[in-house]
Amino acid sequence: MALTLHSSPFSPFGRKVKLALLHLGLMDRVTVVGTDTMNPEDPIRRANPLGKIPALVQEDGTVVYDSRVILEALDLLAGGGRILPAEPKARIAALTLQSLADGIMDALILTRYEAMFHEEAARSEKWVAHQRGKVERAMAALEAAPPALAVTVGTITLACALGYQDIRFEGAWRKTHPSLVAWLDRFVAQMPAAWEQTAPKS
Repeated sequence: MALTLHSSPFSPFGRKVKLALLHLGLMDRVTVVGTDTMNPEDPIRRANPLGKIPALVQEDGTVVYDSRVILEALDLLAGGGRILPAEPKARIAALTLQSLADGIMDALILTRYEAMFHEEAARSEKWVAHQRGKVERAMAALEAAPPALAVTVGTITLACALGYQDIRFEGAWRKTHPSLVAWLDRFVAQMPAAWEQTAPKS
C-alpha cells in the first residue's frame, strides 16, 4: 500500500512535505491527492478532523498531520537523522527554525485569507498589521543571521516560506532582504529539480 499525501499545489506546508519526500528519495512511494479544504465533501475531513493540509496516510492506514509531524515521520521512514539531526543541539536548532518559518507561513496565509474572505469594509487593518508584524520581525531576524545550508526540517521550511512570498506576494521581500535572497539561491542550488518540481503551476 502506498503512502497518500493530501495537499494542494499552492500550499507552502504541502510544498515542504513534497520537498522532503524528494530529498529523501521517497516520492515514488507517495500518491498525491489534490485537496479542497473548503469543500465539505472532500476526503480531507475524514483523514484529518481539522480539515487541514497536508495530511499523510501511512501504509498501515494511520494518518499523520501537521507538516512538522509528517517531516519527522518521513525522516524516520528514511532511516533517521536525514533532515532531523540526531545531535541534540543541532536538532533543537532545526526544530526552532522550522517553527519560525512555519509562523511566517501561518501569518502570510492569515493575511491572505483576510483579503479573500472579507469584504474590504469588514477587513481588520489591526489584524493584518499584527500578522505583518510577525513576518517582518521574523524576516529581520533571519536576514541578520541566515541559517546554515544543511538540508533540515528548518531550512526546507524556510525555503518554502520565502518561495510562498514569491508566489503570493510578488517577491516583495527580495528588495529588503539581500542576505536571504542569497541564502535561498544557495539552498535551492542543492536541489534545483525538486524545487522546480514542487513549484505550483498557475
